[in-house]
Amino acid sequence: MAIAKGAAKQLRLKRQPAKGTLAIPTTGGQIVRRRTSNLLLAKETYTTEDEQTSARQVTSLRHGPKTVNGSLSGNLSPGTYADYFSAILMRDFAPIAAVAGASITVAGVGPTYTITRAAGDWLADGAKIGRGVRLTAGAFNAANLNKNLLVIGATATVLTVLPMNKSAMVAEGPIAAATATFPGSVTYVPTTGHTDVYYTGEEWFPDVPRSQVSSDLKFTAATLRLPGSGNATVDFTMLGLDQFKNPGDIAYFVAPLAETTSDTLVAASGALYVGGTLMSVVTDATVTFDARGAVGDAAVGTDVRPDVFLGKVAVTGSLTTYFTNGTIPDNFINEDEIAIALALTTNKTGNAEFITLTINRIKLTSADGDDPETGMKRTFNFQGLFNKVGGAALSTLATTVEMQDSLA
Repeated sequence: MAIAKGAAKQLRLKRQPAKGTLAIPTTGGQIVRRRTSNLLLAKETYTTEDEQTSARQVTSLRHGPKTVNGSLSGNLSPGTYADYFSAILMRDFAPIAAVAGASITVAGVGPTYTITRAAGDWLADGAKIGRGVRLTAGAFNAANLNKNLLVIGATATVLTVLPMNKSAMVAEGPIAAATATFPGSVTYVPTTGHTDVYYTGEEWFPDVPRSQVSSDLKFTAATLRLPGSGNATVDFTMLGLDQFKNPGDIAYFVAPLAETTSDTLVAASGALYVGGTLMSVVTDATVTFDARGAVGDAAVGTDVRPDVFLGKVAVTGSLTTYFTNGTIPDNFINEDEIAIALALTTNKTGNAEFITLTINRIKLTSADGDDPETGMKRTFNFQGLFNKVGGAALSTLATTVEMQDSLA
């Protein structure tokens, strides 16, 4: 008898066209990279414990309504989990059009620089604090061309940027017929037009063989873990309505796409701004997006619950930092509102693939510390808040959190 092995198992996912309609098995679908994953069917059960009989024994057990409890943990990499993040944030990733034909001047002596255009409007064209941009065309010095630049300040004509790999740029310009590109796509929690995305999920065990198919799955939460030493990781939770065995012991998805191959991100490669300050002493960070997922109440006449519901997207997290001054402790004491802008890259080349994460309005909710013999640390928990001062033509968006993925 064959024993299923994790090395052989595949998790396969594809968007459904609607609730109650399985994804078409013959086209599309994605084999998902993972550290671990599970799609587990749970049922309510009822016994006759409350019934008295002369036998003095439990005489019956019945199954009730079903729920699929799902989990997926992976090493964070560009492009791999973009669709699932967008499902939680309830907005599909969308590209930002390149700015072409601009006259651009590069100035500054580092570590930050300014990118000034002679005409046009950066903000109207999609530049926001926390997003990544590259100068991709024009007679620029090689030190300025095709380099990931994290936007840390933005006006209509001037972007203040930090090269994500901390390399130097060269002051020059104006450079005519220049192009600025925003790699990949961007998602965020919108104020209207929220998406409602369901997936069909398959766990394929080829060595048994067996295919377990789960329907009407929703991604409900994600936690990013960003250690100073080690891989950046993400843990997703899912909820679904039903699960069945695919007949014939064959795979449900006939020709799914292979796993992505982008390199894993590490928090040591990139940049982190907290309260407008470039940080070099944060040793650990976590960020959780929680869409408050819940299965509907059971209904009479069916063992399949009506739906999986999502609520508001709550963003929380923590920062652990060496205790070097009173700035962040004072932010907590004074109930200051501060911002976080994070960029993670796959390597230290100028045009490495990347993910950025921006939370423009947070408040610290607690402070904890240690008292070791060596370097002292403080851990601050935070709550992300709706950025009510943001907007389409402003330097930040009206959202709690946004993400840019260069391969989305």
